[in-house]
Amino acid sequence: MSAATTRTAGRWLAIGCLLLSGACSTPQRGPTLGQGTHTYRWASDWLQLPGGQDLGNTHGEIVVDRDGNLHLNTDTEQAIMTFAPDGSFVSAWGSEFANGVHGMQLVEEDGTEYLYFAHFNRHEFVKATLDGHVLWRQGYPETSGKYESAEQFRPTSIAVAPDGRLFVADGYGQGWVHLYDADRNYLRSIGGPGSDPGKFQTPHGVWIDTRGDEPELLVADRENHRLQRFDLNGRFLGIIEGMLRRPCKIQEQGGYLVVPDLAGRVTVLGPDNQLVTQLGDNPDPALRARNDVPKESWRDGEFLSPHSAAWDSSGNLYVMDWNRWGRISKLRRVRP
Repeated sequence: MSAATTRTAGRWLAIGCLLLSGACSTPQRGPTLGQGTHTYRWASDWLQLPGGQDLGNTHGEIVVDRDGNLHLNTDTEQAIMTFAPDGSFVSAWGSEFANGVHGMQLVEEDGTEYLYFAHFNRHEFVKATLDGHVLWRQGYPETSGKYESAEQFRPTSIAVAPDGRLFVADGYGQGWVHLYDADRNYLRSIGGPGSDPGKFQTPHGVWIDTRGDEPELLVADRENHRLQRFDLNGRFLGIIEGMLRRPCKIQEQGGYLVVPDLAGRVTVLGPDNQLVTQLGDNPDPALRARNDVPKESWRDGEFLSPHSAAWDSSGNLYVMDWNRWGRISKLRRVRP
């Protein structure tokens, strides 16, 4: 390797370190979090961006495709960014979707992976290819009778059932979750604002739970501090609560749920929805659920405002903090 090549490689490593966790000169072993089969070591040196730029405001979702690539959202014109498993930058697209991509889900259909996402400032939800070709977009459910105008519809999450039905959460709008058939015909709405069972205060994230005999809809009912369970026709089934502050989203792997909590930690639930562990709990309440925490206040092993989390096929966990400079942390799974 030439001296010039060595200097370039070192400069890229420094950029990755500075972006996420402060300066470093060599790969570092971060703090260990969790317990048992859900033990992780914080990785502080893995993400790389060209030119030393910040990600920009991270207020969306992380998904991992079958090749291990990460697709994540920012509020910049690079609204959907792709990184290789080693953290190197691959591509970005979505300038028309700047400022508002939210609640992205990756779905495999007939052997091809697609992205579904909500956009709360465009009052729509969208299906696209991984490289940015928009296949369709759909606006507010006018026939529902819940809205006086499209501007009242501010969706934050979308989930696709095994039979193709769609569930769209109006988390920043009127507090409903809307059900559509596989052809995007409106069927019904569940929830509405309130704190009673079956009602929502910011239904921020939705997920199709396929762990049981029948799939269920899980709703991250953020400001009611709980998850709620429904069947796929919208019938209320139950509540998961007591270990959550402000749950944002849900993802699942191997029978376990990961729930990023805006108030400074990430919760892992087991197959029976019991608490397994909580990761990266920020000890300073003043740093939780804030978008403006500067980089000098970031600490390895401590989250700020977890907004999304996703596992890769090896069980490594990626967490997005809601932060104006952009923060994506990697937790490497430690095998017992």
